Amino acid sequence: MSQALPKAPYGGLPANLLEAFAALKKERGAVVLAHYYQEPEIQDAADFVGDSLELARFAQKSQAGTILFCGVHFMAEGAKILNPRARVLMPDLRAGCSLSDSCPPEAFARFRARHRNAFVVSYINCSAAIKAQSDVICTSSNAARIVERAPKDRPVIFAPDRNLGAWVAGQTGRELLLWQGTCIVHETFSERKIIDLQTRHPEAELIAHPECEPSLLARAVFVGSTSKLLKHVIESPKRAFIVATESGILHQMKLKAPGKTLIPAPPNQNCACNECPFMKLNTLEKCYLALRDGAPEITMDEELRLKALAPLERMLEWSA
Repeated sequence: MSQALPKAPYGGLPANLLEAFAALKKERGAVVLAHYYQEPEIQDAADFVGDSLELARFAQKSQAGTILFCGVHFMAEGAKILNPRARVLMPDLRAGCSLSDSCPPEAFARFRARHRNAFVVSYINCSAAIKAQSDVICTSSNAARIVERAPKDRPVIFAPDRNLGAWVAGQTGRELLLWQGTCIVHETFSERKIIDLQTRHPEAELIAHPECEPSLLARAVFVGSTSKLLKHVIESPKRAFIVATESGILHQMKLKAPGKTLIPAPPNQNCACNECPFMKLNTLEKCYLALRDGAPEITMDEELRLKALAPLERMLEWSA
């Protein structure tokens, strides 16, 4: 017998949203996945929190009938590609990605046509239509390893993030044809303000995501994906860190490395630009409503899904 759900007053949201959300997950047989950049209350309510690679692996193996994906559109789309049996829901379909948007499929097809023999490595932060045009997908945590496995006798296109691509080129020694896309969050960090922070906090270690600009990465003591940044903070003997990535990761850092000083890298403007506006469109209220109503749901043309599946599966195989 299914558990009775807390009643919503006047047809709106329940008084105790966390309790109602937990009951609704059980009622719907759903699993809730959240990226590190989600609001802390969503991370705390999720069944699994991770970076893009970890979330892709979890989604592929999930036996749940419903996956509520708390992230941005390309992530939920990836879950549907890898696990078509599951019903994949998103709290807010408007949660897109500036990096993904910077690589329109038609323009990318023209770019590929100018380099017909190229092997295409695409960062997971792209649409299904870009994945379908790729030979293999990568994440920031495995990008260098994936590029190292690309055929040595063919030029390599790396899309869509030019900063990650430049960093990978430096790590691997491979010459890459870079698509000129960027992330609005990682492009916004102010090198001048970070230098000022380092002057005021000489004990703090600068750590950065490889989507940041090369001049900032050159100053960083450690560069890595969100999960690798988290692992570094946990394991490092250092007690203070300036963190140059989306500020949502600080929640997990505080939980798993209590007592350490975490300083978010400042943006160029006096704004919350180090927060992804798309990630922050998701709220716990929207999570509850998505599970309650079974919408918004991610749907996909099967031909496109299969074309996008092959490079994603190759990524998982090469990352094993």
